[in-house]
Amino acid sequence: MKLKNFLLVVLGVAVSSTSVAQSNLLNAKTPAEIGIKTAAQLESDNDKPLPYGYVHDRDVLMGKTTWEMIDLDERVNFPMYYPVDTAFVSKDRRSLFQVLLNGVKSGKITEVYGDDYFNSKKSLKDMESVFKYTDTIPSGIDEYNTDVEGYKSGKKVLDKQYINVTELAASDVSGYRIKGFWYFDKRQSELKYRLLAICPVAVEARDKAKGNSETIDLFWVYFPAIRDVLHDAKAFNDKNSAMPITFDQLLNSRRFNGLIYKEENVYGDRTIQDYMKDNAQMQLLESERVKEKIRNFEQDMWNY
Repeated sequence: MKLKNFLLVVLGVAVSSTSVAQSNLLNAKTPAEIGIKTAAQLESDNDKPLPYGYVHDRDVLMGKTTWEMIDLDERVNFPMYYPVDTAFVSKDRRSLFQVLLNGVKSGKITEVYGDDYFNSKKSLKDMESVFKYTDTIPSGIDEYNTDVEGYKSGKKVLDKQYINVTELAASDVSGYRIKGFWYFDKRQSELKYRLLAICPVAVEARDKAKGNSETIDLFWVYFPAIRDVLHDAKAFNDKNSAMPITFDQLLNSRRFNGLIYKEENVYGDRTIQDYMKDNAQMQLLESERVKEKIRNFEQDMWNY
């Protein structure tokens, strides 16, 4: 009985330390108090992302950088996609894209780049046209032409009814590209994975306004620099809403399905599509071959 009581206490502490999605839900007297932690909760709250362990270069026996595509149409990847409409959900539930976009706009996320090799750093001003596109409708152009000089001089301002503003939303994101490093740690004799970068894939705001559906890589974010932001954002746990999983935990534990579309190689890191042209089945098989090649290295270490 003592052992049973001890286990129950440990379980209760674990649940209380992770149940943060709806803090004070059962004790709130008004809806405004939901999510507000008590003084005791704030004092004992030391919830931080689990830090990465130090890995010396000499401990990496084998390493391989891979790029994967996460398709948000797959059911297992839905926690990254939803909610797309935030009008009918609580303030603590946001999609992964909304978390990244809010972090960039607020300045919490600064390690933003235009490519997956981190060569060109981007600011919010550089990417503003990607997220938002402002255009004048045809009737507005007619109105402008009635007094061009007046509008140019600033004496007259075009009414908002003639302005069409198109902004990217979570529903416009079709997937994510991720860059990671598989390595065999000879000190721990284990194959491990370290996520390096993530990139939302969506239609640019300008193309969305014009009805085009071609997607682009919006921006690349260096993943280790945004772990605190992702740890504060919770993904929906379909099995137990009292214990949500953070986006940091979801991505680090690889609770998603991704398809390898590129691995580092001597040919300038060419993609699988570049040498397996016009054959989707062979591209899928090649992706699985790359995955098995990495996995087999660990298995071969234990063959005598």
